[in-house]
Amino acid sequence: MLYFGGLFGVLMIGLLIFAVVDVITTDEGSVRNLPKMMWLLLVLLFPLVGSIAWLVAGRPVVGTGRARFGTHERGTPAFPEYDRPGRFAATDADDDQEFLRRCRERAEEQRRKGRENQ
Repeated sequence: MLYFGGLFGVLMIGLLIFAVVDVITTDEGSVRNLPKMMWLLLVLLFPLVGSIAWLVAGRPVVGTGRARFGTHERGTPAFPEYDRPGRFAATDADDDQEFLRRCRERAEEQRRKGRENQ
């Protein structure tokens, strides 16, 4: 086994610690090219090469104006509650009225059941 001493050894250990902490704390949806667990294994099994590979090819791109999003995420809208997956979005006013009518009926039914249970 090759012994790395001196300043190079200290730098390598610092790079390894930084890369491991960075992989662990990075959000799963913003990791590039490999799954997060594979990056962690790569950095731990091949400290120097894995750490450099993480910095070059795995770390999220920051400050380039491009944001990376998860599978069901889009850019941050002005009202984040409107951006959750599965949210009903009416395409015309009649569909919206139908949706609101069903919401009212469901709420009335829940109130009726609540009064019956008391």
